[in-house]
Amino acid sequence: MCQFFGVSRAAYYRWVKHIEQPDPDCERMELVQAAYLQSRQTYGYRRVTLALHQQGVHMNHKAVLRLMQKLGLQSIARKRKVSHKLAAMDYDLHYPNRLNRDFRATGPNQKWVTDITYIRTQQGWAYLSVIKDLFDGFIVAHHLDDQNSVALVKRTLYTALNEKVTDGLLLHSDRGFQYTSLPYASLIQQYKILPSMSRPANCWDNAPMENFFSHLKEEALRHLSHPSFDDLSQAVDDYVYFYNYHRIQLKTKQTPYQLRCLST
Repeated sequence: MCQFFGVSRAAYYRWVKHIEQPDPDCERMELVQAAYLQSRQTYGYRRVTLALHQQGVHMNHKAVLRLMQKLGLQSIARKRKVSHKLAAMDYDLHYPNRLNRDFRATGPNQKWVTDITYIRTQQGWAYLSVIKDLFDGFIVAHHLDDQNSVALVKRTLYTALNEKVTDGLLLHSDRGFQYTSLPYASLIQQYKILPSMSRPANCWDNAPMENFFSHLKEEALRHLSHPSFDDLSQAVDDYVYFYNYHRIQLKTKQTPYQLRCLST
């Protein structure tokens, strides 16, 4: 066996002797894990170190970090959004406000608006990415994820591109880091989509998307008390279907789907 794996017999027996010995970190790992669990899994290595000191256990913070990594422990507390800002600074690809609050369209798939909203669940924050057609209000794509990422936006756009896209489609967004990223820029360039962005700190430039999120939260999510991620996902899917196929719009007296059918 040693010859087959290319190791010496001496090295093999040293390894056998080593694995038969008890882990020297065993006792300290139990103390670290106990302090971590007492914090409801919210402490990082610095707070775990302080908690151990309060219990009379003096351990170096670097040792605590090593032991937590060995145990696979990390804080479940929500991370700061610094990385999002850094991502935006790294790419910094901004586009003019081509939509310019002209929310009218003469046919489907000419003008889309998109955005992401945050929704709290039992497991933490969930992020809903949506694309809406300005012609009839039809929600052409939506995705829910536990990560606010460029990948979430790309999945939503890939789903929307199953529609028959009109040449020169305009896609309007805010200035979130996902929409200023290089992968997003490459995708819209690949499909010859014309990008548009709201002006800084101006939510009214994307009012139709904000309007949909308002309806969603008032008509569907307000009635859910601290839902699980799966319950939220089902509620969002159900409401989007209702919104597209059954919810009558006061301005048109029809549903988005009926308007879409009339245009074809």
